[in-house]
Amino acid sequence: MTFTMSDEWRRLRADTPGAERVVHFNNAGAALMPGPVVGAMQKHLQLEAEIGGYEAVRERSDEIAEIYANVAAVIGASADNIALTANATDAYARALSSIAFKRGDVIVAAWSEYASNQIQLLSLEKRIGIRIVRAPALASGQTDLDALDAILKREQPRLVVAVHVNTSSGIVDDVAGIGAVCRRRDVLYMVDGCQSFGQMPIDVEKIACDFFSATSRKFLRGPRGAGLLYVSDRVLSEGLEPMFLDLRGAELEDENLYHPVQGAKRFEDWEFSYATLFGFGAAAAYANKIGLDRIEARLAEVNEYLRASLQRLPGWRVLDEGVGACPIIPIHAAAGDGAAIHRRLCQLRINTTYIPKIWAPMDPRLVDAGWAIRISPHYYNSPADMDALLGALGEAVS
Repeated sequence: MTFTMSDEWRRLRADTPGAERVVHFNNAGAALMPGPVVGAMQKHLQLEAEIGGYEAVRERSDEIAEIYANVAAVIGASADNIALTANATDAYARALSSIAFKRGDVIVAAWSEYASNQIQLLSLEKRIGIRIVRAPALASGQTDLDALDAILKREQPRLVVAVHVNTSSGIVDDVAGIGAVCRRRDVLYMVDGCQSFGQMPIDVEKIACDFFSATSRKFLRGPRGAGLLYVSDRVLSEGLEPMFLDLRGAELEDENLYHPVQGAKRFEDWEFSYATLFGFGAAAAYANKIGLDRIEARLAEVNEYLRASLQRLPGWRVLDEGVGACPIIPIHAAAGDGAAIHRRLCQLRINTTYIPKIWAPMDPRLVDAGWAIRISPHYYNSPADMDALLGALGEAVS
């Protein structure tokens, strides 16, 4: 099997300044930004320097509205259902804070819950006394929907949380199937879409989630410091609001009364780095122009080639074997020191992520292995990138 790039993908690589400086396989961490994203941020910073921060926002109000529209289009949502946030963890926390949990309430979580999310759930357990019930997985790594339905019937939870794509592997959960179970049982449902956002088509209506959180910096190829929270019409109509609002999310009628604003903006703060948000919007527009379906198809080709090559690489083992595993590939070398191998890759300017088991204590494959090097390619990776990575990994255990 050979790996090639069409003229289109070569053009998109040429649009990526960092691609000529590093071999970047850390897109599940933070992807390389394309030129238009960097340019959008620089343009707004320059305007702020010239006329002032508040004035720059006022002058570009129509363009700011386009940011919401472009971001919403990535997940098949309406702009009115989008809140822009500082990051995905911030978005997740705002959603959790809008639910009036009380002692004894149950949150059902998938095995693949991201560590930062799990810490937030444990904080609720510690402070309020909620209970966390783990939904079991099938051999494929996806949530067992029959078992989930039985848990929801038995526990009557306040909330179900799931991760669309696991951060320590490429397993894609059946989030639409989970959503159908939650709707049937009338339970609030939140999805962490950090690793799916920007690498595949997403339709929050089909997923039937009440909240969907994501970040700009991963496969979407946006800047660090920006995230989103999708909030369903059901949540908004029920009047849910985050625990702490400011003048962005609410209006103060008098010293004793406030009213939350209409729409998902009640989940936002007044203060933004607008240059970062313009970068986020530009990244969303960039992905929408290419087409999420075409991005997904190209990533499937990249993933197939790289997984097959890694599986043939002596001394290395691919840890995940899930259904439709996407281009987040954890690998382990029984005879190697993962941290040392990662340091050597960094010296060679080959970007990956080292994952110790403490980062994913609920991932049985990673816990058993002890560590993994996470390889996460993108559509701009070239045949030369593949050769450089595979050569360096081969030398690391030879």
